[in-house]
Order: sequence, then structure tokens, then C-alpha cells
Amino acid sequence: MNNLYEQALNDYISATNTHDFTNVQRMLHPNVVYWFTDKKCTTMTEIQHYFENAWEAIKEEVYEARDVQWLITNQDTATCLYTYCYSGYYNGKFISGQGRATNIFVKNKKNEWKLIHEHLSSGL
Repeated sequence: MNNLYEQALNDYISATNTHDFTNVQRMLHPNVVYWFTDKKCTTMTEIQHYFENAWEAIKEEVYEARDVQWLITNQDTATCLYTYCYSGYYNGKFISGQGRATNIFVKNKKNEWKLIHEHLSSGL
């Protein structure tokens, strides 16, 4: 890994696994839009509630990005596809699953890569 947008994806996944939205929010562009399998979130408050509800429902969740494919990259934007995998405890029972993800990162005025869009769909 030698590109800063690849590091941004890894940092985003790591932030997600802290289960602290403050850490996730640091990785997000102010105009970020999420398309989850069951809901579209367009405000930081909606996104925060979605994350926190997921962390509450699936205890000790671990989120991973596998088979990352960078489709478009240039000096200001980067788009990738990957298989997302999760595992944790739901109602006291261990569960795991996977689906497809699309992430779009943009570079801000401070030269930081920020996530501006994520689209998740369950299953493969």
C-alpha cells in the first residue's frame, strides 16, 4: 500500500472498529452520503445514529474490507469496490456476514482524503 487514498480506506475501517463515532467522523467529508442496504443517510446525525444502532445491535463487531479494487484514482478522487465482512454477537450468538461496498474518497483543501460516499448492499 503506497497511496494515501488506500491508507484513508484502512484508517476508515480502523475507525469503524473503534465503535466510537467521533473517530469515524474524522474520516468523513462534511457532505457525506451513505446508502445502506435499508436506509439512505444524508446528515451526520443520521449517519451517527445508524452506526451507533449497528454497534448496539451487534456487540464486539469487527468490520473488514476484502478484495479491494480501485476503479478510478486521480489526484483528488478515488473510488473503490470491496467485499465487506462483519462478525460479532447478536442477541448473545456469534454471527457473521458479508456484502458489497462502494466507497468514494475526495481530497479536501488540507490534502486529507475524506469519505464522501459509501454504498453498502447485503449479500454478494
